[in-house]
Amino acid sequence: MSTAATSTVPRLVTPQFVLLGSAGLAYFLADGMLVPAVPRYVAGQLAGGNLAVGLVVAAFSLSALILRPWAGRLVDRHGRSIAMIGGGITFAASVAAYGLVDSVGALSALRLLTGVGDAFFFVGAVTAMSDLAPAERRGEAISLFSLSLYAGLAIGPPIGEGLGGLAGFGTVWLVAAGSALVAVLLALRVGETREPTTDDPGDQPVRLIPRAAVVPGLLLVALVWGMAGFLAFVPLYALDLGLPGAGFVLFGFAAIVVVIRSVGARIPDRLGAVRCVRVSLLCSTIGLALIGGWPTVPSLVLGTAVLGIGVALGTPAIMMLALDRAGAGERGAVMGTVSMSIDLATGLGPATFGLVAAGLGRGSGFLAAALVAAAGLALAVAGGRRTASE
Repeated sequence: MSTAATSTVPRLVTPQFVLLGSAGLAYFLADGMLVPAVPRYVAGQLAGGNLAVGLVVAAFSLSALILRPWAGRLVDRHGRSIAMIGGGITFAASVAAYGLVDSVGALSALRLLTGVGDAFFFVGAVTAMSDLAPAERRGEAISLFSLSLYAGLAIGPPIGEGLGGLAGFGTVWLVAAGSALVAVLLALRVGETREPTTDDPGDQPVRLIPRAAVVPGLLLVALVWGMAGFLAFVPLYALDLGLPGAGFVLFGFAAIVVVIRSVGARIPDRLGAVRCVRVSLLCSTIGLALIGGWPTVPSLVLGTAVLGIGVALGTPAIMMLALDRAGAGERGAVMGTVSMSIDLATGLGPATFGLVAAGLGRGSGFLAAALVAAAGLALAVAGGRRTASE
């Protein structure tokens, strides 16, 4: 009887899924190497000031943000593989060329091109992941795939810093480009995952922002908004509370996310997308309110833990919600729009936090972020009621 029950559970971790996760790891490792290297290169080799550093770093996010919906449409029309391969090659070529320019303007132009590559590779990869995941295991698939992002962005920066110190920035650019090309080779092995369909996408009405992505996109903005502000300002807030630094707080936050996304990968599937989104936004609201409302070290630690639970559960659940509402022919567009919400919140969260903190203090910045998460929770509750009544 147990054998029959086990056989009804569709398989998730196939060789193709492992190859896709490996491609994601190689790509995010390349991306992670650039995180510390680019600002240091601008400030050191190019003798740029704070404005120049901000311009070069932001150029990547700008093009990636704008192009994700278009990348999603290309993925739906022409396949996931072409987006991953083309995006990975564009990323690698632009990064390899960093060492050939000697001005902030030229490097900013290359960074825009790097963002183009990121938009297409990421949307292609996350859509391919949704193709390979059985519907009842999508939350688990998203959780596991996200570990490649966290691993790459955890390991990549130390590698970038080490290579830059030992062999110079030129070596960092070439190694990062090589890692991106490894991702391309692995993507070639993954192949095309788009499901065959009898519909001609050219005959369908085209929506750049599909309806299925609007509410999940707003929910993801509400979730990531507070997380982005937390990551940007908790190092300074820890000093305000008399701590020597925020290293153990940030490590604890990351550890909670990684443990839940790995050991607890099936939690979103078992709870269901709607319920899990509500739990995640409730945790985010409480966690941010604890940090900002009670400026003590125990509240910071407890609030960080609760926020970590919310973030760990929220992204997989929100993407599940989006995929459940999307047809097979618009998965790319939906994933492109939903992932664009991450870029948007990552930019707006720290900016608004800073504005509030400048006038009312850093604790108030966390409380403002808690209000944004609470607004997302209200939207999730209202959306769930509307769905139940239909």
